[in-house]
Amino acid sequence: MRWQGNRESDNVEDARDDAGGGGGPGMSFGGRGIGLGSVAVALVASYFLGVNPLTVLNMLNGGGGSLSSSAPPHQAAASRSHAPANDEQTRFVRTVLADTEDVWQDVFKQAGGQYRNPKLVLFRGSVPTACGQGQAATGPFYCPGDQKVYIDLGFYDVLRDRLGAPGDFAQAYVIAHEVGHHVQNLLGTSAKVDEMRQRLSKVQYNALSVRLELQADCYAGVWANHAQQARQIIEAGDVEEALNAATQIGDDTLQRNASGHISPESFTHGTSQQRVTWFKRGMDSGDMRQCNTFAKDAL
Repeated sequence: MRWQGNRESDNVEDARDDAGGGGGPGMSFGGRGIGLGSVAVALVASYFLGVNPLTVLNMLNGGGGSLSSSAPPHQAAASRSHAPANDEQTRFVRTVLADTEDVWQDVFKQAGGQYRNPKLVLFRGSVPTACGQGQAATGPFYCPGDQKVYIDLGFYDVLRDRLGAPGDFAQAYVIAHEVGHHVQNLLGTSAKVDEMRQRLSKVQYNALSVRLELQADCYAGVWANHAQQARQIIEAGDVEEALNAATQIGDDTLQRNASGHISPESFTHGTSQQRVTWFKRGMDSGDMRQCNTFAKDAL
């Protein structure tokens, strides 16, 4: 991936020296603690690329806590902010985030809207958010309540070594997917899905979550299309890296690798084929209108 020398975003907060953000052994929603046992189960259901690692953990705990964009700001504890380090990995993150900013600002402007840039928080171990106490064990996530993407960069080692998805473009795909959830938040999509939680069974809500996640995959593809047109960032093998990542983190593949069988009713992110298909649809078209996973027969 060609990224060196491109613009770096100023919207990155470095909380890696904040002593874990005051985190304990799990996350809490509405006063209920979620232990590491639930986190371990959630690794299978939502290890990668989701606004919903926190949602899945809450569901595993039997809770109904909201992750909608209306979450009050005071729910997040204050966190010290430091200038991000200047190592290569941090500069890579700043550059990819800047690239998503440039793409989505243009896309929204062309559609007559205005894009608001998200913040991206680098942390280690745990971090306070408007969606509860975030843990590195859940992987990268987006919190609509504070409009921030959270990443423990140790996840990229997991992505390469445990999930079998190496490469810088696979890493960029992680960020682009999380930013895709921010786009959904700005458009009101994630709030509508969250509002339906209490009216749906767990299986029904899981199916809706799949559509939300696949749309974020499609939006990641839209980013890749526009970034390539504007800055020619894609090198030989990059697309294959992203498609391999999508394959490795499909719900069916994760479940099969973990237990030898699959349970479609528990899917929250989509099958490997679905994730590949929707990323490719966004990348091939560059048109977010092609990302309507909520159409009746879309999947």
